[in-house]
Amino acid sequence: MAIVAPSLLAADQMNMGRDLKILEDAGAKWFHVDVMDGSFVPNFSFGYSTVSALRKATKKVLDVHLMINQPLRYVENFCKAGADYLTVHVESDTPENIEKTLDKITEYGVKPGIVIKPKTPVESIVPYLKKCALVLVMTVEPGFGGQSFMADMMPKVKRLKEILSELNPDCLIEVDGGVDLNTSVVCKENGANVLVAGSACLKAEDKTAFINALEK
Repeated sequence: MAIVAPSLLAADQMNMGRDLKILEDAGAKWFHVDVMDGSFVPNFSFGYSTVSALRKATKKVLDVHLMINQPLRYVENFCKAGADYLTVHVESDTPENIEKTLDKITEYGVKPGIVIKPKTPVESIVPYLKKCALVLVMTVEPGFGGQSFMADMMPKVKRLKEILSELNPDCLIEVDGGVDLNTSVVCKENGANVLVAGSACLKAEDKTAFINALEK
């Protein structure tokens, strides 16, 4: 059974509390929070205050995805703001600092994760996998919502599943980008067990049915 993590980037920013409640009532157990710095990706989004406000509004899992350069500088604040999972991009800093970042997240009692862009090979994250509770494979280029699903990322997900079965079987595999009722099937077939769904989830007429279908 998969976990569905609606992306709040697709929510109505003027009515996020309302959308959060609607999604909770529809059965969402996780929420995906995209943090962008305008440097690592060409867009800006949520910060510490948003995570803190969400933490006060829900007891569900907050899956915070940092699309920022040199995340070691900021993880303490995001951990204290209430993240349950905190993921950082392998491309965002030096190997030494990425390792320090994952360790620091763990020190704060938050579950650490690593993220890879579409052009980044799985092999680049192997040194960090034993430290991770979650690995996020981007199925679009990070930075904007509403992009088309990149099916050619599925061999990467499948390979990651094989590697994790030996190094860290309890680590979750998450996919983010273009996930809907159709693309979710191939994601699960290749080993993904956490599905980030933004536009497709928020625009679904029957959000309960949508979430139930992706969880199966």
